[in-house]
Amino acid sequence: MEAMAFCPAHVTGFFKAHLEDDHNTLENLGSMGAGFSIKEGVTTRVRTDTRDNRESNFRITTNGYQSDKTDVSEYVLNEFLKLGEFSNTFIDIEHSISVPVGYGLGSSSAVALSLSFALDKVLGTKLDKTRIGQIAHNAEVNCKTGLGDVLASYHGGFEIRIKPGAPGIGTVEKIDTDKISIVMICFSPISTNKFIKERLSQINGLGGKMVGRLLESKNYEHFQDMSLEFAKYVDVMTPRMEKLVEDLSENNIKCGVALFGETVFSMIPKENESNILKILQKYDDGIIIKSELDNVGARVLDN
Repeated sequence: MEAMAFCPAHVTGFFKAHLEDDHNTLENLGSMGAGFSIKEGVTTRVRTDTRDNRESNFRITTNGYQSDKTDVSEYVLNEFLKLGEFSNTFIDIEHSISVPVGYGLGSSSAVALSLSFALDKVLGTKLDKTRIGQIAHNAEVNCKTGLGDVLASYHGGFEIRIKPGAPGIGTVEKIDTDKISIVMICFSPISTNKFIKERLSQINGLGGKMVGRLLESKNYEHFQDMSLEFAKYVDVMTPRMEKLVEDLSENNIKCGVALFGETVFSMIPKENESNILKILQKYDDGIIIKSELDNVGARVLDN
């Protein structure tokens, strides 16, 4: 048996973390904030076979950009293995990752969510779609690789997360935009884990206010201004990022910062795409990604 699923990569421009609740369940933790999903991300293929005499009951491999850990995938797999009798089933998981890992593009949530959808299909567990999303969300929060990316990429599009939590608990408001391009440059990774621990109180005050401001304007240019303000406030701007932001500003191009990575993005009308690409190509130490919004969100693919 075989199944494939895709989850878009997701960029967060600002957020407010929600790490405690009365019931202390992973589904209720997460973040408010705003961001967008792009057409690149993670495609996961899962094949099943009889285990026979194999030492392990699973294998995880990665194509494209590499992740240094498999803990998120293993968490998701273990949750599904509790749902039936799979002791003689060998599960072969293959993640194809088309975005750099650790640069603020939500790759771990895309791994978790695409795997959840693929496992549900191939193992025949027939879970409700929201439950599939909750397993992925719990994996992210438990492994401390993210807070709100699963909820966002589950829905896709340009979104404001107005209530924290897993799919089915957290709430998003999607914002319609005209046809826009998304161009970004990724310079180097930043540890989300370390960041969440060290800067939380600073982050929450401003992030909460920004959610309210964006709900009023629902404008992607305002979103980019706020993202830049947020990044400067929590002090993630490196000299290289500052130079690029200045360069773009001099050419009247708005931009924001992906949290958390040394990544600068710009949401722009399609006709202005070539202007920003000319500027980014001068920065030969970064990975340039040109994409569009993915408005569909995570889904099972037809084989």
